Amino acid sequence: MLEKFRKSQKGFTLIELLIVVAIIGILAAIAIPQFAAYRTRAFNSAAQSDLRNFKTSMEANFSDEQAYEETFTEI
Repeated sequence: MLEKFRKSQKGFTLIELLIVVAIIGILAAIAIPQFAAYRTRAFNSAAQSDLRNFKTSMEANFSDEQAYEETFTEI
């Protein structure tokens, strides 16, 4: 009778759901620190790119004016 009742029910057991949640938690614990490292690397790459672009514009201005422009301003 238990077999008949079990076959008519569709879905997952509590144990199966807990195992899936545990696996997702383990994967998230591995992925989140990696994501933070990727973000830091991307920020550093963007900063280096901005500095290269600034250097290029300063050199272009030097070739036109034969002097570097002062970019410091007082606040």
